[in-house]
Amino acid sequence: MEAQTPVKSAEREQKPLFSRQALMRLIIPLVIEQFLLMSVGMADTVMVTTAGEAAVSGVSLVDNINTLMLQIFAALSTGGAVVVSQYLGRKEPEHARTAAKQLLYVVTALSVIIMAACILFREHLLFLIFGNINDDVMDSAVAYFISTALAYPFMALYNAGAALFRSMGNSKVSMFNSLIVNIVNITVNAILIFGFDMGSLGAGIGTLTSRIVAAVIILFLLQHRDCILRIHHMFRLEFHWVMVRRILTIGIPTGLENGLFQVGKLVVLSLITSFDAGVNLAVVGSAVAANAIANSVAGVINVPGQAIGLAMVTVVGQYVGAQSLDEAVRYTRRLMIMAYVSMGTMAVILFFCAGWLVTLFNLSAPAAAMAAQVLRWNSVFVLLFWPMSFTLPNALRAAGDAMFTMAVSLVSMFACRIVLSYVLGADAVFGIPMMGLHLLGVWIAMFCDWVVRAVFFLVRFWQGKWKQIKLI
Repeated sequence: MEAQTPVKSAEREQKPLFSRQALMRLIIPLVIEQFLLMSVGMADTVMVTTAGEAAVSGVSLVDNINTLMLQIFAALSTGGAVVVSQYLGRKEPEHARTAAKQLLYVVTALSVIIMAACILFREHLLFLIFGNINDDVMDSAVAYFISTALAYPFMALYNAGAALFRSMGNSKVSMFNSLIVNIVNITVNAILIFGFDMGSLGAGIGTLTSRIVAAVIILFLLQHRDCILRIHHMFRLEFHWVMVRRILTIGIPTGLENGLFQVGKLVVLSLITSFDAGVNLAVVGSAVAANAIANSVAGVINVPGQAIGLAMVTVVGQYVGAQSLDEAVRYTRRLMIMAYVSMGTMAVILFFCAGWLVTLFNLSAPAAAMAAQVLRWNSVFVLLFWPMSFTLPNALRAAGDAMFTMAVSLVSMFACRIVLSYVLGADAVFGIPMMGLHLLGVWIAMFCDWVVRAVFFLVRFWQGKWKQIKLI
């Protein structure tokens, strides 16, 4: 019997790539990092309130664009992290370093092009996206847009560097870097906004300064002699098309998925602001305010799932690279259980505390009632479907199955999140009566999107077609 199963015996005795302690060291800093990243944009908005409503509006509008750009840079970084993780799992560090260097080149080139386009066509882009806005808001938006657009290459480099450290199983670096970003951002904001009365421009310079510091630190740490992915001759240009193609195989579909997802959210937001409330305009304002607060509160619950999703790219990527597909499945299950337990606990708390939480935001009675209602619904669907919809697909991406996740996400977003939002939320479309559930209808459409994604991703995972994909 022993002679017949030497391979299986060796596999059982082989030390796992990720112990329980290693998983905790990877995930806990990622959770903290996600909370810290949420606070960067919030700090700009909160601190600029002293400069007036025009400055606040300008910063808030441009932050929607900046979020889209960050999603694109994060998607490309994910592509690089998947390739690097698979090479590390295969015990091929030289190829991993080559892929890491190509990732830095790709994100730098793309971000510089995007930066130049945003600066050259700044007012045209703002008008195209947000339509006619008054002159004071436009001036504030342009000042903030230019200063934050200059930060795009540094944002991209930081995202790439953080993804590379995560692919090594080290998330402490990006966590501490995120803390530094917040400290620098808030400090520079305070000096320029409160001390020099620079308004939105001061907030933008704070963002630019903090992103430069973060990029410099992450690149410096990548050059440390103990770093597995230490990149030799970083500034000696080398182009490896095969590596770039592998990165883009994951990065482009994920970037399209993330980018169009943000576009879909903007389309739905425009629906919320245009609900036919007759002469009672306060109802419209209440829906917008309730949606904003509910999204902010719900975003906190999503943080553990997002962090575990990032960890899944590293863990599953390394096991796929090592051709330990059974272990990839086992660790996916383990990470999904962690996502369900952590998010489920928070969802149950939110369900019972939603009414009290919304009172903290000084909302009108109609807005508070709507926010509490959608948050309770949100708690139920988070508990059941969110991890399968947004955490599980990272296991598929880590195996190179990004085209499938993109196709499902885009079709589901359009058919459910957008189309159903109009069917369930609007009173009428082109004169045809709809359900008229207003804000609740929009959120139910979003929950339908989650259900569809969850079903397709779960079936895909259990079918195992992702195991047949060869990325490297």
